Amino acid sequence: QISFTGRGQSLQFPAPIRKTRLFVISNTDDGYACAPLLEEERNTNNAPTSEPETFFSEWSPPSFLWRGLSVLVLAGQVIIRILKGKVHWGNTLEQLERVGPKSVGVCLLTSAFVGMAFTIQFIREFTRLGLNRSIGGVLALAFSRELSPVVTSIVIAGRIGSAFAAELGTMQVSEQTDTLRVLGSNPIDYLVTPRVIASSLALPFLTLMCFTIGMASSALLADSVYGISINIILDSAQRVLQSWDIISAMIKSQVFGMIISIVSCAWGATTIGGAKGVGESTTSAVVISLVGIFMADFALSYCFFQGAGDSLKNCV
Repeated sequence: QISFTGRGQSLQFPAPIRKTRLFVISNTDDGYACAPLLEEERNTNNAPTSEPETFFSEWSPPSFLWRGLSVLVLAGQVIIRILKGKVHWGNTLEQLERVGPKSVGVCLLTSAFVGMAFTIQFIREFTRLGLNRSIGGVLALAFSRELSPVVTSIVIAGRIGSAFAAELGTMQVSEQTDTLRVLGSNPIDYLVTPRVIASSLALPFLTLMCFTIGMASSALLADSVYGISINIILDSAQRVLQSWDIISAMIKSQVFGMIISIVSCAWGATTIGGAKGVGESTTSAVVISLVGIFMADFALSYCFFQGAGDSLKNCV
């Protein structure tokens, strides 16, 4: 029996013997002590626990692992749906307008200032060496091979990739994707495939425009500030550039567009946790997209430009 006494009253009741722990806490209201009862290892249904706990019983894979696998699965599904011709062209045109024309301004502005910044550095060093006629060729190679596709992809990842992840994440936590399945529409055809196609088609053209604006801003800065004629810059660039330099930039940007769209859609489709989860997925999607862009840029550059080059011989 366990008995409690307080204020002249006594209360007794029988209780089964269990593994318990008692502790006393002073009650500041009436000055008496109370003794709460904490139960340890209580089995509510009185059933024996026959299955011991193991290490993998409560283990779940980390989020980056199953999200990385979801990127591969989503990419395979997109390729299969495109080969089967199951593409929602209305959404594709809408996303193409969003990625292309509505993103031209910020891409061109970024490319112009990046081009002028690099022009300042190249002119300062090449002028001291007496290589003024090589400045245009070096700028053309740097912009066509690396700067234009990478800078354009970074801008698109921040502007469009974050929007893709936020939209699909909001639809996922609000169960709108489940509604599409109930209505008989495949979310891959309606949401993911149009975004992947739009990004893959728009990025090469944006890269060409950024390359043109970057070279134009560089030539104008060199002529107006440093006294190097625009004709010298453009003639040097024309003698150095080859068709493969432009083609490689377009291939790179197309691969970057696929990485941005697939990663953003995969992170959005695997969002959990309400509004907080949407914010975390958006941030993580942009970061992973940027890392994927840099890794793909290294791999493609290693494949495209192996061995010693002789492009600058024509402008020295």
